[in-house]
Amino acid sequence: MRFNGKTVLVTGGNSGIGFAAAKRFIAEGARVAITGRDKAKLDQAVAELGENALGIQADLDDPVAIDSMIKQIQESFGSLNVVFANAGISGPTPLGNTTAAAFEAILRTNLTAVFLTVQAALPLMSEGASVVLNGSVMRELGSPGSAAYSATKAGVTGMAKVFASELVQRGIRVNTVIPGGTRTPIWTRGAREGATIDGTEGALASRIPMARFALAEEVAAAAVFLASDDASGITAAEIVVDGGSIGAPWGAPIFRAA
Repeated sequence: MRFNGKTVLVTGGNSGIGFAAAKRFIAEGARVAITGRDKAKLDQAVAELGENALGIQADLDDPVAIDSMIKQIQESFGSLNVVFANAGISGPTPLGNTTAAAFEAILRTNLTAVFLTVQAALPLMSEGASVVLNGSVMRELGSPGSAAYSATKAGVTGMAKVFASELVQRGIRVNTVIPGGTRTPIWTRGAREGATIDGTEGALASRIPMARFALAEEVAAAAVFLASDDASGITAAEIVVDGGSIGAPWGAPIFRAA
């Protein structure tokens, strides 16, 4: 039980990787605050997670909501041992057909809100605490139409190294988990509405060396490891969970069949 007596914040913890991480933290003894924008989904997640979960409805694009979230955590937990800044959104931002508002909305959620969340949480954190950020292999794939999302994920990994440098003197570690394609609801939202996870995975699997998407639980396991004392000597590091997509791309079935 690596997190007995410890408190954790997981932003975007009502589904996908965030929910899987919250479930794992709780299974290992933690009390966990999760955030989400949709109250119904948040309430359902808290019900599934049980009595050691605290649900906080919050739009993290709003600095006032971030301050309110931290106040609720302080009142409920008193302090924080772990912050997993997981919340994020995607959306198409192709050159020639993207408004400033659409581009900036993704930056606001995926980058600015991450910075403000970690900054706001710091007064509740002390030596031995840990911050984990959620990045993405999209930072380096050059996927057409993904400029804003890819830029934010590149920004997250750069920002994590700065956080690590600034917080090492306080004994707080900062690391990043880098998912590739993962079985989460993100594949069925927004511009992809109507698509299925199975269908999308089937279309992309031939380009992944392991020939499948990662499970949310596999990404969560990496994030939980980085947050734990098992990683006590690790800061400013990354764990990539992408089935080999960026490390060994030529191992993908599409190339093996050629």
